[in-house]
Amino acid sequence: MPDIVLYTLVSLDGATEDPHRYFPETGEKHGAPVFDEELARHEGELLARQGAVLLGRRTYDDWSRYWPASDEQPFADFINAVPKYVVTSTPLAGDWANAQPVSGPLAEVVAEVKSRTDADVGVHASITLAQSLLAEGLVNELCLAVGRVLDPVGPRLFAGLPARRELELLEAAPTSSGSLWLRYQLLR
Repeated sequence: MPDIVLYTLVSLDGATEDPHRYFPETGEKHGAPVFDEELARHEGELLARQGAVLLGRRTYDDWSRYWPASDEQPFADFINAVPKYVVTSTPLAGDWANAQPVSGPLAEVVAEVKSRTDADVGVHASITLAQSLLAEGLVNELCLAVGRVLDPVGPRLFAGLPARRELELLEAAPTSSGSLWLRYQLLR
């Protein structure tokens, strides 16, 4: 059965709002953060395991205006082609390929999306959705690209979790730029 894989870019202290703030090599560039080669390779391997994506509504609204015209690879090809299930109670604006709304209790949404693919289901950005999935114990794997910056601004991925969660480390890889790639399995 496919896993729900939560993947996000974070600062060392857990900020999730603006990846450009904790991947300094990005500078003032708009769009996706620039990674070093090792982070890009890890991200590519992660994307290759995913056959669908769950997105929150705000992420969908932002990304549907940016990614269809982007040439930032490998993410642009991936996100534009993969089935995207947007957790929302209202109709989607625009016509981003392979995007459809889903609603209902999260456990039911997750079960339905998992039934539609043989590969993992990614949760990218969508911090409010990610926090809800974590709170309900619906995340199987957590992948973090950790920038080498402390950032006191913005929401924290793990803020407000209702209970302590234990994780098993699957992979930890420092990169030449000082960033980290971390993969954890969430234990039940």
